[in-house]
Amino acid sequence: MATEYTLPNTMNVNKPIINDNEMVMAMQNLFSALEKQVSTLEKDLASLPDTPFSTARFDQALFHHNSHKLSGYMQEIRQNMAQLKVCASDARIEQVKFLAERLVSQIEALKREISTQALRKQEDKFSQRTKGQDLYQRLAEHQDYERRLIAMIDDRELQLNTQNTFTNQHQLQREIAALSGRLTRCRQALMRIEKSIEKQENAD
Repeated sequence: MATEYTLPNTMNVNKPIINDNEMVMAMQNLFSALEKQVSTLEKDLASLPDTPFSTARFDQALFHHNSHKLSGYMQEIRQNMAQLKVCASDARIEQVKFLAERLVSQIEALKREISTQALRKQEDKFSQRTKGQDLYQRLAEHQDYERRLIAMIDDRELQLNTQNTFTNQHQLQREIAALSGRLTRCRQALMRIEKSIEKQENAD
């Protein structure tokens, strides 16, 4: 199950600050929560091969960095984290709010992208299957793949209904469209496998 990244109540940047002590505490909570999320994301990313991809993965309004590797987007998150700390030390509250919200959106988007890597690997594995492999095993694997894709689409559609910014909505719409394309190809493959099984059973 993918980790959900949200700003907890203890670091709500929209909450009025009563005094300096409360401001310091709010900033500390903010940094602690974001650093924990970034650390988790880095560990998840480290477990994957840093292979380049040919198509854009994120909305340009969400990430200024245009990279062909996920590590490039991770670098922008680190840079925004460092900039957030500078703004906080200068008491630039509006910029802190903006950067904190952007960081959460970027972390959520990168986390979702990492969660699809396993599906892409499985999709590549399916495309390399030979005819000599067991049809019933392939059928079961594709059915499992179909269920996982449907669950991921449902999850993103649920997130889409709760987003208030155009950038986040557009990013989720892109992800839903990409997953829907995979689901279509998966179902086409399922139909071919089912026909092959039917043909094999009739021949027997």
